[in-house]
Amino acid sequence: MRLSRKQRTAIQLVIIGISVLAWIVLLFNPGHIMTMEHCHISASGPSAASLSMLLQMNPLSSQMLGWGLMVVAMMLPKLIVSVQMIYLQSFRNLRFVCALLFVSGYLMAWMLAGIPLIGVIIAANLFFPLSYIPALIVFAVAVVWQFSPLKQRCLNAGHNHPVLPAFGWNAMRSALQYGAVHGAWCIGSGWALMLFPMLLPQGHNLAMLIITFVMLSEHWEHPVFPQWRYSLRLRLLRIIIAQAKLKLMGVVC
Repeated sequence: MRLSRKQRTAIQLVIIGISVLAWIVLLFNPGHIMTMEHCHISASGPSAASLSMLLQMNPLSSQMLGWGLMVVAMMLPKLIVSVQMIYLQSFRNLRFVCALLFVSGYLMAWMLAGIPLIGVIIAANLFFPLSYIPALIVFAVAVVWQFSPLKQRCLNAGHNHPVLPAFGWNAMRSALQYGAVHGAWCIGSGWALMLFPMLLPQGHNLAMLIITFVMLSEHWEHPVFPQWRYSLRLRLLRIIIAQAKLKLMGVVC
């Protein structure tokens, strides 16, 4: 049994459409949910009063909302294949519910990860306001992590698509658990890449677009043996170039 082309396309359009809407909200940045405003109370630098003002000007609820929108915008397209697999395995009356629970579990994992990462962002803005130093440090960590065997293990595990129960509560519970586990492996793979744009005083939107491209590309790579490996994992770029060449050849012919 296979999903029809119409079903696969519908899933792709819905997921990409939601992602695009999240991108639009992020780019307009209502209420400064994607930027952190702060000024030190005293010239001496970080202090309890400065931290208090930072939290007042940037409530945790606002930061979590911005983080959630960022996750939806950047990560949701990575779930297309998994949602298609869930639709393929589930009975018709449970397809949407199981897919929704899978996505919910995935997002919950990322939201939990966002709590300590937002803590890092707050600390960086407290001790290094309007500085690129924290972003450069995280970028260096991300580069090392990018080529590490632990990163590859997380990427490999992200390709696991378990066979889910088909009936009742077990089907729904397993879909939620699958989403949470899948999210955990994605966090292990991309936590540093996701943190980097949030630490930039300027240019975080462009950085998010680049990081999204990188993370989608590496998600589409085939699993390989975990080891220290220099690889840019730009399969998405290769696919785009190949498709462009085919279309160009068709026009020429």
